[in-house]
Amino acid sequence: MKRTVFLGTYTKGESKGIYSCRFDDATGALTEFRLAAETPSPSFLALHPNGKFLYAVNETDDYEGKASGSVTAYRIANAEGGVLEKLNTVSSHGAHPCHLALTPKANAVIIANYTGSTVAVIEIKADGSLGGTLNKIVHKGSSVLKPRQANPHPHAVNLDPANKFVFISDLGMDQIVRYKLEENGQLSDRLGSTKVNPGAGPRHFAFHPKAPFGYLLNEITRTIIAFRYNQSSGELTEIQTISTVPDGWTKGSTAEIFIHPNGRFLYSSNRGHDSIACFHIHQGCGKLSLVEIEKTGGRTPRNFNLDPSGKWIIAANQSSGDLHVFSLDQNTGALAPAAGRIEIPAPVCVVFL
Repeated sequence: MKRTVFLGTYTKGESKGIYSCRFDDATGALTEFRLAAETPSPSFLALHPNGKFLYAVNETDDYEGKASGSVTAYRIANAEGGVLEKLNTVSSHGAHPCHLALTPKANAVIIANYTGSTVAVIEIKADGSLGGTLNKIVHKGSSVLKPRQANPHPHAVNLDPANKFVFISDLGMDQIVRYKLEENGQLSDRLGSTKVNPGAGPRHFAFHPKAPFGYLLNEITRTIIAFRYNQSSGELTEIQTISTVPDGWTKGSTAEIFIHPNGRFLYSSNRGHDSIACFHIHQGCGKLSLVEIEKTGGRTPRNFNLDPSGKWIIAANQSSGDLHVFSLDQNTGALAPAAGRIEIPAPVCVVFL
């Protein structure tokens, strides 16, 4: 079947905002590329669970004269045509918002502001638009790599599978900070944090869909830390650290991590090496072993995503300005380049409708 795909970008060059295209899960082909909505640097997107609304961070540092980015709500006006209708834009309460996630009830959106050192929670109204501010939490701290880690840099928002806790990966603090999710979508006071090796640079995080494990992608050291997860307390206990790049490779950084819904395979992207690393997840112990590292056919792969059929991955290559499709071996998890490819300026996020 054909599906609509929404694509987030950076707009410092030729890009105008959010784009869309159609994806054929029978052939892996990408077609019908178009501009879906004009908006500044929509670098990360999140779909409402009802499939009718889409939310985008605007990764900027100037909103209505203040040193902040923003977040914009859209109604999906034409699903097949990939057309978005803007509902409203509000402040993200911090500069350069880089990640967002909706609460399970879709009554709020949680935003990580990279330069602002803040985490903001904004109400989502019944009509899909953004309402009042429920939280503005300021992270405080630093780590060893100056100036890179001189300040906190919240980089990702993740809810645990039980939707009990919210975890914020903070690159500047070398910590994963934990909050409790309240009924109305608000976050509790800080409950605790998990510290990682100084200079690692926590970027994105993924929970195992079927077992009590979590996986942290470190941007600076190009590593993944596997954790055992205590579902009642929210505590993470490290069990393994593994590299995402070949032995001897010392350049670049990581970008995205996700786990296949079958719980058997984990993938992460490498900027600089321009690849996606595929790992096998050992059932029972949660440890990883490398399957392969597949080149993405372009430069600086950022976010990439698995199509709902579980058979294909679309990778967004920011610097070379293209999307590449890969087929996924259902037995081994290995990737193979497919025919699907389109050119798009500075793509950084892929979301399937």
